[in-house]
Amino acid sequence: MAACAFASLAMQGRAQTFHLAMILLIFFAGGVLAWIVALPMARLLTRRRSAETRFAAHFALLSLGTIAATAFLFAMDYRLFYAQWHHPFGTRIWAYQFVFTAVGAVYQFLVMGLRLYLPVGLPILAGASLWLARSMPPHMPPHMR
Repeated sequence: MAACAFASLAMQGRAQTFHLAMILLIFFAGGVLAWIVALPMARLLTRRRSAETRFAAHFALLSLGTIAATAFLFAMDYRLFYAQWHHPFGTRIWAYQFVFTAVGAVYQFLVMGLRLYLPVGLPILAGASLWLARSMPPHMPPHMR
């Protein structure tokens, strides 16, 4: 996913930003985290299902998982920046500040960061989902049930 973000930034002429390393790290970590969580979920949900169902599950879970994981990591990075102006940990005001900072960061990611997955990420996601759907046996062996 970091390569998708870099390709999108390069196509837009914005790859020369001084935040490039952090952006790529967040997108890479979001993709890895989503892969670790979404892949077992998709395989569990699509045991004994058709290839089309396996493809759809992998496509949906990998895309939503990647977006959610990357948005979460972006929100935590955003939170680290604004933490210096927040109240001490554990107070009621701190909780409000944490929640609203995270919600604002997720919104900002959805508006500005989501487009970094396009146009490169969509064909890669479709290809990976197709590969995963085909590589999964139609009937799981007894030891994997």
